[in-house]
Amino acid sequence: MTNAALSPAPARNQGSRPRVLFAVAIFTSAALVFTVQPMVTKLVLPMLGGSPSVWNTSMVFFQAALLVGYAYAHALQRIGSLKVQAGVHLALLLLAALFLPLSISGVLGDPDPNAPIVWLLATLALSVGAPFAVLSATAPLLQAWFARLRAGHADGANPYVLYAASNLGSFLALLAYPVIIEPLAALSDQRWGWSGGYGLFVVMVGVLGAAIWRRREIAATEPARLASTAPIPWRDKGVLVLLAAAPSSLMLGVTAHLSVDVASAPFLWVAPLALYLLTFVIAFSARPIIAFETTLVLSAALGAAVVSMAAFKTGEWVVLFGMHLLAFFFIALLCHQRLAQRRPAPDRLTEFFLLLSLGGVVGGAFNALLAPVLFNTVWEYPLVLVLVGLARPWEKGPLSRVEIGAIALGAVIILTPPIALEIIRYQPDIRAVLSNQALIHISQLVFGLGAICAFLVRDRAPVFTLMLAMLTASAHHIARGYEWDLSERSFFGVMRVATTYDARLGGDVHVLMHGTTLHGAQPTSPVSRCSPTLYYATGTPLGQAALKIQERRPNGANIGVVGQGSGAMAAYKREQDRLTFFEIDPMVDRLSRDPRWFTFISDCADGPVRTVLGDARLTLNQEPAGSYDLLVIDAFSSDAVPTHLLTTEAIAGYLRLLRPDGAVVLHLSNRNLEITLPASAAARALNAPSLHQVFIEDPAGPDMSEASTEALVIAPTEAGLASFRADPRWRTLAPTEVRPWTDDYVNLFGSLLRQMRYAAG
Repeated sequence: MTNAALSPAPARNQGSRPRVLFAVAIFTSAALVFTVQPMVTKLVLPMLGGSPSVWNTSMVFFQAALLVGYAYAHALQRIGSLKVQAGVHLALLLLAALFLPLSISGVLGDPDPNAPIVWLLATLALSVGAPFAVLSATAPLLQAWFARLRAGHADGANPYVLYAASNLGSFLALLAYPVIIEPLAALSDQRWGWSGGYGLFVVMVGVLGAAIWRRREIAATEPARLASTAPIPWRDKGVLVLLAAAPSSLMLGVTAHLSVDVASAPFLWVAPLALYLLTFVIAFSARPIIAFETTLVLSAALGAAVVSMAAFKTGEWVVLFGMHLLAFFFIALLCHQRLAQRRPAPDRLTEFFLLLSLGGVVGGAFNALLAPVLFNTVWEYPLVLVLVGLARPWEKGPLSRVEIGAIALGAVIILTPPIALEIIRYQPDIRAVLSNQALIHISQLVFGLGAICAFLVRDRAPVFTLMLAMLTASAHHIARGYEWDLSERSFFGVMRVATTYDARLGGDVHVLMHGTTLHGAQPTSPVSRCSPTLYYATGTPLGQAALKIQERRPNGANIGVVGQGSGAMAAYKREQDRLTFFEIDPMVDRLSRDPRWFTFISDCADGPVRTVLGDARLTLNQEPAGSYDLLVIDAFSSDAVPTHLLTTEAIAGYLRLLRPDGAVVLHLSNRNLEITLPASAAARALNAPSLHQVFIEDPAGPDMSEASTEALVIAPTEAGLASFRADPRWRTLAPTEVRPWTDDYVNLFGSLLRQMRYAAG
């Protein structure tokens, strides 16, 4: 890089060279900043059970570290000399390099299941906080340098264009992670590759700083400070923070909403975050490709549609995925275009970015830290979807006839389904004809009409927001399914208990729901209350395995179950058996032992039942080798699978704990992912024999008596599978070309595609 590259020159092509050089540096720093986020979160994810909350909490850390970086960049502007600024920044980049190569710090030990958030935030700070914060300061810092160096030139008057380059680098890096980096590189290679990229960037900043240092004009006189403009009013600062907070909150909300029934995985984390960054690129570009007027129309239409359907769970996961992401994109774009319209003069640039970063932290902290304390279920996503309507135009003047009609008709339409539900609830003749599913389908159509009415008043922000609030409340009232007796929330998810009636099971049945998936049920009738139900019924693969092992061990079997649920597996425990649950969520252990709701552990098990709290990979590693006759791996968060429990290393750990004729059963039922083939491939890679079964529930039986179940049984020796091979329900799977998952490699995107192909075929 030559000195002339940074000096104003009359040549036509040299006017753009400084901008290109700064853009490349900013692009590179942004790519590094946003590649490391999914990478580090994936490294720490297995230590907290693969919970979707790990990503949301990690995002709060990254947003807070970004705020620290922006605050540092803003403070550095108090130093008048660009040479000194460049020297300070380069020195901090070199100091932060002492934390490389990337790794997860073990200083704090294993996470405490009772306080996972504190452990996660502190561990991330110790592991990656310094390099991330100083690296994130580069974008606003270099933009401020550029504005001073190019003062008096057209490009120097609008350094915000470089912010688009920053977000473009972030966007492309995020897309590359699940599509290129994750499938092709192991985590260990990713860590070293990123550390090498950081080193190259330090060299790049060093070259840029040296060029600034040697610049003759600077040697004689520093570029003048930019002309000072009026301070940003406090009210405007508040508006900027709120406009930045809303998209940040929605990004985490839509990520959690979409991943709760699939898995906490980079390809699901990256999509909303990439769209979030793309909206910045569009909003702050010199010529936005999407006009603000277009954004206003599409954000209103998609926002109203998603609000009307957010409470309902549909089997069309791809449709749900697309609708929520589209709505999020245009709503975030609306907020960021509002921010771009309010951007101050270049001398307030770093303060502006500091406020934006503060808004990001506020939005993220609301979702990850505050909402779990305030709400006993996931209300933050629909709540912010509604409140962001206030960012729309507040058109004044009298309402038109169309608007008055839309408001009146919309109110009637939106309130009709919940009122009708309360009437039908006490009309058994109607209930006998109209099923819950039919009522939900009818309600969805009605709410669609209500969304159209809301769209017609989109330029009346308060009225539009009020109608969205009515839609949300009504939709959630219809979609709740059961009358919940209890709803509690922890870092690991939302657990709800309800009572439903089934005459064939003797009356009332208590059901346990985690997220959107039924995780347990127990009849209250003395006749059937100790009969294991759903996936744990005696006819299912899990029940078969328990009975076969107990038959093999008449004097007592040692059984371990990963995932406690309602404690249904405790119903199999005989006096001579030992049973241990390995559960990560203390709330689950407490609910399953509360006799008001479930008595499998307290009354049905013959003898004490042990529960070990913590991530199963960590806690099982502390158990003695060769001590278990049966392990049941049944850990799900809603319908999401913790992938680290299905890797080759995980299965090898299970086999280590088994006696030579023991067996491990992997529960693989899943609505959205094909996870059987990677597990089967892992067993083959370990030369461990395995058998597979798909159990189909009896449609004529009671609703809660049993559930269709897919499972794979693996044993360290053929002796462990002897009784299973004698049972024709268990079969050998054909060899597969699907690559086994490892701690370094998991391809959830491929599992999703396979499941979609199976569903379509």
